Amino acid sequence: MTTKGPAGRHTVLTGARVVLPTGVDDNGRITVLGTRIAETGPAAAPAAGVSADVSAPAAGSAPSTEIDLSGHWVLPGFVDMHAHGGGGASFSAGTHEEALRVLDAHRRHGTTTMAASTVTGDLGDLAQQAGVLSELVEDGELAGIHFEGPFIALGRCGAHQPSLLRDPDPSAVRKLIDAARGTARMVTLAPELPGGLESVRLLSELGVIAAVGHTDADYDITRQAIRAGATVATHLFNAMAPLAHRDPGPIAALLEDERVTVELINDGTHLHPAVLQLAFREAGAARVAFITDAMGAAGMGDGRYPLGPLEVEVRDGVARLVEGGAIAGSTLTLDRALRRAVTVDGLAVTDAVTALCRTPARLLGIDDRVGSLAPGKDADLVVLDESFEVTAVMRKGTWLLPPPGTA
Repeated sequence: MTTKGPAGRHTVLTGARVVLPTGVDDNGRITVLGTRIAETGPAAAPAAGVSADVSAPAAGSAPSTEIDLSGHWVLPGFVDMHAHGGGGASFSAGTHEEALRVLDAHRRHGTTTMAASTVTGDLGDLAQQAGVLSELVEDGELAGIHFEGPFIALGRCGAHQPSLLRDPDPSAVRKLIDAARGTARMVTLAPELPGGLESVRLLSELGVIAAVGHTDADYDITRQAIRAGATVATHLFNAMAPLAHRDPGPIAALLEDERVTVELINDGTHLHPAVLQLAFREAGAARVAFITDAMGAAGMGDGRYPLGPLEVEVRDGVARLVEGGAIAGSTLTLDRALRRAVTVDGLAVTDAVTALCRTPARLLGIDDRVGSLAPGKDADLVVLDESFEVTAVMRKGTWLLPPPGTA
C-alpha cells in the first residue's frame, strides 16, 4: 500500500466539494496536521472559529503542502460495521495476515474504519478467531468484532453452515464476548430461539450491540427483543420474514422503532431501489447504516472462494453458495454503495454519507474520532471525482492512495 507523509506533515486540501456535518461546502478547505484534522472551512480563507486544539507546525518541522482538489468531492473515510472479507481473504481465517489483506482491499475503496465480522463456526474456532482479531483492534487496525452466527434460525441461515447453528444460550454468548477481550461490538442472533431474549439482555448489560437477524421472529417477538435492548437490524429485509399485510413480521417492528438502526446492503442484488428508498423514508438517514456484508471476493473477480466452512461461487459479481445457491454475502465495497445511492437511488449525498460514515461510527462508539470531517478528529478522508470514483484515500493523515500527480 502506498504511503506518503511524515507524522508531523501539514497538508491543506482546497477547492473540493467537502461534505461536512453541517452540509456541503462547494469550495472547501481542510487542514490536516499530523494524524488529525486541524481546520475545516471555505477555501477563500482559513476557517475562523473552527480550529481544533492542534498545535501549529513547529519551526523546522515538515513543510506545508497545499493540494488543489477542484472538481472533486472530499468525504469522511467510510465506516463498515459488517464485513467478512475482501481481496481474496477472510476474517474467519483467524490470522493477522488474512485480516490485514481484507483491510488493505477495502481501504483502497475508501473504507478507513472496519469491524471484522465472523461467520457461523464451532464455538472454539470462533473464540480462537476472536483472540486473533482482538489484537488488531488493540493495535488500531480494526474497530471491533461482530459475531454473525451461530445463534441464528435454521430456516433463515443463508450462507451459514446449518450443522453448526445453536441456540443463543447466554453462557455460550458470554464465552464469545469474553474471548474478544473487550473488543466485541455486535452479536447477530435470532431472538425467537431459546435463550434469545435473555442473551439480548445480557449483551445490552455488557455494552455490546444485540442485532436481530437471520431470524423467523414475528412482529411481537421482535418488539420484545427491542424492549430487551436490541438496537440493530442485521441487513434488513434479507434473511428474515417479508413484510405482509396481516403478518408484518420483524421488518415493520425494526423500521418503526426509533431505537433501532437498520443495516442495508446497497449492491443492486440484495435490495430493489424502491425498498431502499422505503427504508430511508421510514427510518431516516440517521437510522440507516450502509454495510457491505462483503466476503473474500470483494475487490476481486469471479471465481470460487471460501466463506467460513462453505464454498462460494461468484458470477458476474454475485456471490452464491456452491451447494444450494443461496446468496452468500456480497462482493460490495462502500464506494460502490455510495455511487449507487446517489446515481441510481436518488439519495442526497449528505444522506448517503450519513449512512456510510456517521451512523456506523456512532453505533461502534467511535464517532468522537471518525465518521465526519471535523476539527480534532482523525484525518480519515476520501477524495472522489465527479462520477464518485475514488481517486485518493487518507487514513490518520497518511495517504494510502495519493491524489493523482502527488505521488
